[in-house]
Amino acid sequence: MKSMSYAVLAAAAVSAALSIGVSATAHAEAATGLALAQQQNCMSCHSVARPFMGPALHDVAAKYSGREDAATYLKHKILDGSTGVWGQVPMLANTQLTPEQAATLASWVLTLK
Repeated sequence: MKSMSYAVLAAAAVSAALSIGVSATAHAEAATGLALAQQQNCMSCHSVARPFMGPALHDVAAKYSGREDAATYLKHKILDGSTGVWGQVPMLANTQLTPEQAATLASWVLTLK
């Protein structure tokens, strides 16, 4: 059921992006970010649009998009983990990710605002 809802969400995002003239490069980056988030189990605790165990990724983007260093800040939060920012449930360090993967995820999340 979860996989189907992610697929539907991804298809809707692609359709919306194409209908408003987003470049093919931006579309590819969005698809890569979503796929990476699914492969690395980010979606076990996060959802794009609603709070789950962790905050909705849309809310993360809205909170941090105004920061000049937002992508770098989120990259470090993804890699190193965090506690107390969004409640009592800590975000564990994602030691399985490379810095480049964390940067891709951070950039993708910031597109969700």
